[in-house]
Amino acid sequence: MRHNAPLITNIMWRNLLALVFYQIIVLLTLRFKDQSAFGVNEKVKDTMIFNTFVLCQVYNEFNSRKLESKNVFQGIKKNKLFLGIILITLVLQAAMGEFLKRFADIQRLNWSQWCACIAIAAVSWPTDWVAKCVTVPETPISRLCNLISIIKRLSSDPDSSLHQLQQD
Repeated sequence: MRHNAPLITNIMWRNLLALVFYQIIVLLTLRFKDQSAFGVNEKVKDTMIFNTFVLCQVYNEFNSRKLESKNVFQGIKKNKLFLGIILITLVLQAAMGEFLKRFADIQRLNWSQWCACIAIAAVSWPTDWVAKCVTVPETPISRLCNLISIIKRLSSDPDSSLHQLQQD
């Protein structure tokens, strides 16, 4: 990696934006959908939103292992540290939901509610898979943004040669 290379590559931006849009759409839909969608009270609905958000992050950890490969599970058994982190995250999330209700201001969920959270968050995998089908340009997005701002600046300056070319 070059010393002047961007920290976040175009491939990372593509993956990040796809999952951000998915999560925003899903979580806002869950937030503003009336309680009858799940047949639960407001407190349980908030807990389901929180669980879905955390589980989306867990699924995203898998997606982030392989930025370009569609098979995010390749070599997963070799990475014990990764599996340990995932296990600890899931255990802590379940423990918080079951035992630390007062501390986290959440409600206990039943099995069907947990399964709904898991299923909604699991859509992160196919979302990432589809996003990885989109090709991205080689030129870093930051450089493209700089180029656009330079063109705008030049086109707005009446003394610039670009402005004179546009008038001809």
